[in-house]
Amino acid sequence: MRLHRAVRFLVFGLLLLIIPAALYSPSSAQIAVGLAVRIGPPALPFYAQPICPGPGYLWTPGYWAWNDEGGYYWVPGTWVVAPIGMLWTPGYWGWGGGFYAWHPGYWGPHIGFYGGINYGFGYGGVGFFGGEWRGGAFFYNRAVVNVESVHITNVYNRTVVVNNESHVAFNGGEGGVAAHATAQEEAAAREPHQAPLAAQTQHEQAASQNKAMFASANHGAPAVAATARPGEFSGHGVVAAKAAGAPYKAPAISPKEARVPASAANHSSTASSSNAASKPFTPPSKTADSNSEHASTNAMNHGTSNAASQPKSTPQSESHAASAPKSNPRPSRRSKRNRRSRRSTMLRKRSTTADGNNVGGLSWPGAGTSPGHFLV
Repeated sequence: MRLHRAVRFLVFGLLLLIIPAALYSPSSAQIAVGLAVRIGPPALPFYAQPICPGPGYLWTPGYWAWNDEGGYYWVPGTWVVAPIGMLWTPGYWGWGGGFYAWHPGYWGPHIGFYGGINYGFGYGGVGFFGGEWRGGAFFYNRAVVNVESVHITNVYNRTVVVNNESHVAFNGGEGGVAAHATAQEEAAAREPHQAPLAAQTQHEQAASQNKAMFASANHGAPAVAATARPGEFSGHGVVAAKAAGAPYKAPAISPKEARVPASAANHSSTASSSNAASKPFTPPSKTADSNSEHASTNAMNHGTSNAASQPKSTPQSESHAASAPKSNPRPSRRSKRNRRSRRSTMLRKRSTTADGNNVGGLSWPGAGTSPGHFLV
């Protein structure tokens, strides 16, 4: 009985380890789209970074999330306790298929593609320059992130020049960031990933319940642009936006109208491949096929000799009818002349073939005659 219990607990523990990994595979982290809408996000606001609370915290930049009732709302940037050895690849909005799709962020050993968005504070569009793991400790680049505190000693100074001053919050499309994944970012996408931490998920949910965080209320300049810790929307660790990243433009449609159903999004992603398949196929006419095949065969076998074997003033269809009349089994005078003409043509062909320069009226490479030349 005790053995059975031990086996049950062992199987249960394995399931707890396997199921999260299966639900959040490397491919799903980079490829899976959380949601899609028909209007793009506002520009990223101008704001300062709060001081890092202590060792082991990693900066996760703020971003615009979506709510079907109120539209875009701001999720403040915040410091979170990072999994040891892991770096945060931010999520991003990407244009494609006629809508803006959200690509969720994830934890991994290397930074992946995040749309080329300049989130700031080490996330300049490619990679992360705010710090690095050295063994089991995270070292902070004081030239990039705000760690002016006596509690953090794992620091270094490395100047980083970012030539990206854009505050655009989406990739692709009109006015979006024109960036594509590098080879290193594609390799990072294939690595094992971890889903956002529970503290990050709760942080986003808390922002969605605060009406002041919605773009319709703050016009792109939220009063809580960044926090020192997840979920803290008040106190000395809160930083307000200095200004909106660009003039705010209210959307012309409601959030419910802007939301793209999952079925439509999937259909749009495969539209280019399905358009060709959806076109009705019109089979070619059998008569046309047989005529063209017959004509090409004659051209290959006879070249221009077919014209010599028939009177030029008589159409081809008429000559065929005259050469094989169904009502008169006896050969006509015209058919006799055609036979004589074909015989003379065959003799000319044989003489030409024996010469080795021209075969059946077709010139071959090295034959010494120009293409189409026919000896008579």
